[in-house]
Formats: sequence, C-alpha cells, structure tokens
Amino acid sequence: MTIYLPFFVLFALLAFGVPVAISLALSGALGIFLATNAGVLVGILTASPGSALSTYELLTIPMFILMAEFMGVSGITSSLFDAIAKWTGRVKGGVGIATVITGAAFGAISGSSTAAAATLAKTSVPAMLNEGYSERVAGSIAAISGTIAMLIPPSVALIFYGLLSGVSIADLLIAGIVPGLLVTLTIALTIKVLLFRHPLPGTSNACSFREKIQSLKVAGPFILLFLVVTGLIYTGIATPVESSALGAFGALLIALKSGNLDVTRFRTALVNTCAISAMIGLIIICAHIFGYFITFTGFTRDMVTWVGGLDVSPYLILAFVVLLYLVLGLFLDLISILILTVPVVLPLVVSLGFDPLWFGVIVILLSEIGIVTPPVGINVFVVAKSANIPVESIFSGVLAYVVALLALVFILIVFPDLVLWLPSTAG
Repeated sequence: MTIYLPFFVLFALLAFGVPVAISLALSGALGIFLATNAGVLVGILTASPGSALSTYELLTIPMFILMAEFMGVSGITSSLFDAIAKWTGRVKGGVGIATVITGAAFGAISGSSTAAAATLAKTSVPAMLNEGYSERVAGSIAAISGTIAMLIPPSVALIFYGLLSGVSIADLLIAGIVPGLLVTLTIALTIKVLLFRHPLPGTSNACSFREKIQSLKVAGPFILLFLVVTGLIYTGIATPVESSALGAFGALLIALKSGNLDVTRFRTALVNTCAISAMIGLIIICAHIFGYFITFTGFTRDMVTWVGGLDVSPYLILAFVVLLYLVLGLFLDLISILILTVPVVLPLVVSLGFDPLWFGVIVILLSEIGIVTPPVGINVFVVAKSANIPVESIFSGVLAYVVALLALVFILIVFPDLVLWLPSTAG
C-alpha cells in the first residue's frame, strides 16, 4: 500500500489533467506520510525548496533561456533558413535539407524543440510548398527537424537530465554534439530517400558563389555563439554556468547590433525567462519531494536487486527500457518522463553495466521520437497550427523519420563510443 497508492494517485491526477508538478508533490507527500509520519513530511516540505534549487548548475537553465530570447529578438533566426537554402539550392530536395540544418542551427542557440518547430513552420514550410513539396512532406520535415534542438547544446533537456541524475552537465552537453549531428544526417538522408521514391516536380533555385559567400554573414553570429558556449565547455576554459552567462551576453550584443532590441522587448525577454525558469524550478522542487518518497520506500533498491537476480541478458532488459520510453513518449512530455523515470530507471541501468552519460543521450533521443508521435506529439500540433496543415497529415508523414531514428538508437546502443568518445577528449 505504501508504494502502490501514491503511484496510483500520481497517474490518476495526471489522467485528470492536473499539472505534473502538482501531481508529483501531492502523490510524493502522500507516500512520505505513509512511509514515515507527519513530522517528517513537514520537515521535507519545509526544506525541499531550498535544497532542490541550491544546485549551482541550475543557473545554466535561465541563462540559456535568456540567450534564446535575445536571439529571437535579433531577428537573425528567420533569415538563417534563406542563407542555408542558398548553399543547398543545387541539391535535389535542398529546401528540405536546409530545413533540417536550420533546425540544428536553431537548436545551437535555443535548446527548445517546440520553439524550433514553430520557427521552421513559419519560415521553411512556405518555401517547401513553393518548391512542390506536399503539405504532408513539408509539415513532417519541419516537425521532425525541430526535435534536433533537444540534443544539440545548449540542450535544456540534457541539463535537466543532469540535474536529476547527478551526471556532469558539461559532459552531457558535449556528448550531445555527435548524436545531434547524426540525427541531422539521418533526417537529411531520409528526405533524400523519400524524394527518390516521390520526385518533386521542380528543383530548387541555384545561387551564385558570391551570393553564397554573402549569406555567411547571417550564419556568423550563430557560429560565434556556438563556439563561445560549447567551445569553452569542451576545452574546460569555462564551466557550463559561465559559458551560459557568456552566451546570454553574446546574444544581447547580437540583439543590440541588429537594432531590434528596445526597452519593451528587453523587458519581455526578461519576463519570459523568469516565467519559464520559475516553472522549471517548481517542477524540480516537486520532483525532489517525490524523490524522497522513492528513497524512503526503497523501491529503487528492491527493483535493482530483483532485476540483478534475473538470468537474462542486460540488453534484453535495456530493450524493455527502450520500449517503456517509447510508450511513455506517446502520452507524456519530456520533462514528465524524465522526472518519473530517471530516479527509478537510472540505478537499474547503471547496475546492468551501462554508462549513465550514454543512457542520458539515449533517453533524450527516444524522447525526440515521442514529441512527433500521436496522440501528444506536441511538435506536430505546433507545426500544424503555425502552417495551417492538417494534424493527421503530418503524423502520417513523420512515420518514416521515426523508423530512421529508431535505427539510429540501435546503432548508438551497439556502438556507445559514438556518444562517449567526444566527452572523453574534453578538457
């Protein structure tokens, strides 16, 4: 009863639409009360806000959010797609591939999948439709390209996993680079395969070499900001917190240079940053309370002991874990999945001999698939609303990309060094 009743309450609250943070706090408090007493519960509720938010690395989240807000104000994001499209103009399906690369570039300064999908829906979908892409193909490319932001640094998802798991945030951000590039390549190759089977009626407009060189002026700020944020972390010159602060300052300078930053937009950027950071902080506090419940019951320890006694291959258990994340991705958002699973699943995975750093990247990649699959594929709904494309059309279009990303997950499981090599070389 001590273990099962709080979990039942949690899932019941989620089913009735209660916010994740409140559901975690209520069910966790009930579990603590059942496992201990009212005095212990009051003590935990009193101490949790301070202890949960005292982590130094937590400062990376508001700084990276502020960086994304300033870059949005600068207006450079909207013109980045046009610049990339000039370089892919001679390639069949070049506009679609430009959308994928833009999604990766946008992820390098935002870390938000939803924001990336919304931006791509407004900038690249009209261009793809003009090139002869169907609504189904154009919408699905924009939706799946937005997911790359979850792996490319500065990924808020990887930072959140680091806060929950205790894995080095610096290592996680560096570890996301190669898989992020592989996701970009996988989606681009899938586009080529799909267009080979269903050729476009026309070809993209080719540009002169001079126009291509001139377009690099737009990409300059993105490249510089990426080098500042990720380069300093990789070399060990700066911590993730210091790099995030430098990134936010660099984005501020870019916004000022663009001439688009005024007092109103500056204030809006700060308010948005505070609101999003407060929401994430509340979730962390409530997850902290739920974590105490898991600790008091010894649920994780007992599960690890039980699984350790099974006479099966660790990879068979890992396959079950992968399936679990795919199923959860159908119904829950990324933050909810991480909060509910990491405290329980990570000790199990580590006990099987798998690296927690590698596992974090696998979890985020599986979550990428979840945000484009029905019924709660938020990226699909964002693109559908922004581009006025039927939701069911986009859902059917992303199926091929989901299969391709599952193949990539298999490759990363078989060859974990694709994830672990770059962090091992960092300063």
